[in-house]
Amino acid sequence: QVQLVESGGESVQAGGSLRLSCVVSGLSLDYSSIGWFRQVPGKERVGVSCFSRSDGTAVYAASVKGRFTMSRDKPNPTVYLQMNDLNAEDTAIYTCAAQEHFNTHCLNPDSFPFWGQGTQVAVAS
Repeated sequence: QVQLVESGGESVQAGGSLRLSCVVSGLSLDYSSIGWFRQVPGKERVGVSCFSRSDGTAVYAASVKGRFTMSRDKPNPTVYLQMNDLNAEDTAIYTCAAQEHFNTHCLNPDSFPFWGQGTQVAVAS
Protein backbone atom coordinates (compact mmCIF):
# COMPACT_ATOMS: atom_id res chain seq x y z
CA GLN A 1 0.00 0.00 0.00
CA VAL A 2 1.41 3.34 -1.03
CA GLN A 3 1.33 6.10 1.57
CA LEU A 4 2.71 9.63 1.53
CA VAL A 5 2.69 11.75 4.65
CA GLU A 6 3.67 15.41 4.56
CA SER A 7 4.80 17.60 7.41
CA GLY A 8 6.53 20.90 7.98
CA GLY A 9 3.91 23.38 6.92
CA GLU A 10 3.37 26.38 9.18
CA SER A 11 2.97 30.14 9.23
CA VAL A 12 6.04 32.24 8.49
CA GLN A 13 6.92 35.82 7.67
CA ALA A 14 7.79 36.87 4.14
CA GLY A 15 11.45 36.25 3.45
CA GLY A 16 11.53 33.26 5.76
CA SER A 17 12.23 29.60 5.06
CA LEU A 18 10.51 26.28 5.58
CA ARG A 19 11.39 22.69 4.86
CA LEU A 20 8.58 20.33 3.99
CA SER A 21 8.96 16.57 4.35
CA CYS A 22 7.17 13.76 2.59
CA VAL A 23 7.61 10.29 4.04
CA VAL A 24 7.00 7.66 1.37
CA SER A 25 6.08 4.03 1.98
CA GLY A 26 5.12 1.28 -0.42
CA LEU A 27 7.33 2.61 -3.22
CA SER A 28 11.05 2.73 -3.93
CA LEU A 29 12.51 6.16 -4.54
CA ASP A 30 14.90 4.50 -6.99
CA TYR A 31 12.03 3.81 -9.37
CA SER A 32 9.42 6.36 -8.46
CA SER A 33 9.11 10.05 -9.14
CA ILE A 34 7.92 12.26 -6.34
CA GLY A 35 6.39 15.65 -6.97
CA TRP A 36 5.38 18.60 -4.85
CA PHE A 37 2.21 20.44 -5.77
CA ARG A 38 0.35 23.33 -4.25
CA GLN A 39 -3.19 24.55 -4.31
CA VAL A 40 -4.96 27.68 -3.22
CA PRO A 41 -8.71 27.39 -2.50
CA GLY A 42 -10.68 28.10 -5.64
CA LYS A 43 -7.71 27.55 -7.93
CA GLU A 44 -6.23 24.58 -9.71
CA ARG A 45 -3.49 22.47 -8.24
CA VAL A 46 -0.12 23.36 -9.79
CA GLY A 47 3.22 21.63 -9.92
CA VAL A 48 6.01 23.10 -7.82
CA SER A 49 8.84 20.64 -8.20
CA CYS A 50 9.39 17.00 -9.11
CA PHE A 51 12.06 14.44 -9.82
CA SER A 52 12.17 13.98 -13.57
CA ARG A 53 14.95 11.38 -13.62
CA SER A 54 16.11 8.49 -11.47
CA ASP A 55 19.40 10.28 -10.75
CA GLY A 56 17.53 12.86 -8.69
CA THR A 57 17.35 15.58 -11.31
CA ALA A 58 14.55 17.89 -10.34
CA VAL A 59 12.50 20.35 -12.32
CA TYR A 60 10.92 23.44 -10.87
CA ALA A 61 8.08 25.76 -11.69
CA ALA A 62 9.30 29.15 -12.87
CA SER A 63 7.72 30.83 -9.86
CA VAL A 64 9.91 28.93 -7.39
CA LYS A 65 13.10 28.30 -9.35
CA GLY A 66 16.11 29.54 -7.46
CA ARG A 67 14.21 29.66 -4.16
CA PHE A 68 13.01 26.07 -3.69
CA THR A 69 15.16 22.94 -3.68
CA MET A 70 13.97 19.38 -3.75
CA SER A 71 16.00 16.52 -2.28
CA ARG A 72 15.56 12.95 -1.17
CA ASP A 73 16.84 10.54 1.44
CA LYS A 74 16.49 7.10 -0.11
CA PRO A 75 17.43 4.94 2.93
CA ASN A 76 14.71 6.64 4.98
CA PRO A 77 12.42 7.16 2.09
CA THR A 78 11.70 10.84 2.55
CA VAL A 79 11.56 13.67 0.06
CA TYR A 80 12.16 17.25 1.12
CA LEU A 81 11.21 20.62 -0.27
CA GLN A 82 13.42 23.40 1.05
CA MET A 83 11.65 26.71 0.52
CA ASN A 84 13.60 29.94 0.90
CA ASP A 85 12.71 33.59 0.48
CA LEU A 86 9.04 32.85 0.85
CA ASN A 87 6.45 35.38 -0.20
CA ALA A 88 2.69 35.70 0.15
CA GLU A 89 2.14 34.06 -3.25
CA ASP A 90 3.63 30.86 -1.84
CA THR A 91 0.72 30.51 0.58
CA ALA A 92 -1.06 27.26 -0.28
CA ILE A 93 -1.66 23.68 0.71
CA TYR A 94 1.39 21.71 -0.36
CA THR A 95 0.95 18.06 -1.24
CA CYS A 96 3.43 15.43 -2.34
CA ALA A 97 2.55 12.80 -4.90
CA ALA A 98 4.17 9.71 -6.40
CA GLN A 99 4.20 7.90 -9.71
CA GLU A 100 5.98 4.68 -10.56
CA HIS A 101 8.16 6.07 -13.32
CA PHE A 102 10.08 9.18 -14.26
CA ASN A 103 9.27 11.68 -16.97
CA THR A 104 10.28 15.18 -17.92
CA HIS A 105 6.69 16.44 -17.68
CA CYS A 106 6.33 15.51 -14.04
CA LEU A 107 4.97 18.94 -13.06
CA ASN A 108 1.64 17.80 -14.49
CA PRO A 109 -0.41 16.54 -11.53
CA ASP A 110 -2.57 14.35 -13.77
CA SER A 111 0.24 11.81 -14.11
CA PHE A 112 0.42 11.08 -10.38
CA PRO A 113 -1.86 8.37 -8.97
CA PHE A 114 -0.71 8.51 -5.32
CA TRP A 115 -1.21 11.56 -3.09
CA GLY A 116 -0.61 12.65 0.46
CA GLN A 117 -3.03 14.63 2.57
CA GLY A 118 -1.27 17.98 2.30
CA THR A 119 0.30 20.47 4.66
CA GLN A 120 -0.59 24.15 4.97
CA VAL A 121 1.95 26.88 4.33
CA ALA A 122 0.97 30.44 5.17
CA VAL A 123 3.29 33.35 4.44
CA ALA A 124 2.49 36.69 6.02
CA SER A 125 3.61 39.76 4.13
